[in-house]
Amino acid sequence: IVTVNCARLLKADHHATNGVVHVIDKVIATTTNTIQQIIETEDSLETLRAAVAASDLNSLLESEGQYTLLAPTNEAFEKIPRETLNRILGDPEALRDLLNHHILKSAMCAEAIIAGLTMETLEGTTLDVGCSGEELTLNGKPIIANKDILATNGVVHFVNELLIPDSAKTLFELAQESEVSKSTEFFRQAGLTSHLT
Repeated sequence: IVTVNCARLLKADHHATNGVVHVIDKVIATTTNTIQQIIETEDSLETLRAAVAASDLNSLLESEGQYTLLAPTNEAFEKIPRETLNRILGDPEALRDLLNHHILKSAMCAEAIIAGLTMETLEGTTLDVGCSGEELTLNGKPIIANKDILATNGVVHFVNELLIPDSAKTLFELAQESEVSKSTEFFRQAGLTSHLT
């Protein structure tokens, strides 16, 4: 699937006497902002703006290149427990891993996403990108709230849930989500939870 600034190419290579015509499905608007500038001007990305500043990712998101930012909205940050959020925001390494987990290594418009596509993040992890009807999905969940905001150095999709990689979780959080959740309960009963958090 070929896209031009996120407009889908419908018909290609119509040859004319003075050139060639490609038919696309929407009008292409002028793009002047970098991904960083979009973050700085969008009210619903206020928490993300602070997180990017704290992790020194500003320069990457305004540099030349082609990235896809899965931008967690304020709502996405509000969905996770305050204690977990404060821990990640206070840990530069965990915060950087969290944000890098939301940045794909190439620009990917919604129209070009094929169901079941696995994409690599800057953190080195992978995300399964697909679609359910008209909705885009990440790891099987339809959490993309707004898609195809174009930047000079890539594209931004707003997501309404935070994607927390394993590297940004405590042992306790990882254990609760795995096959050793029963063992975690024994640690809690023994008053040893602090060792896992």
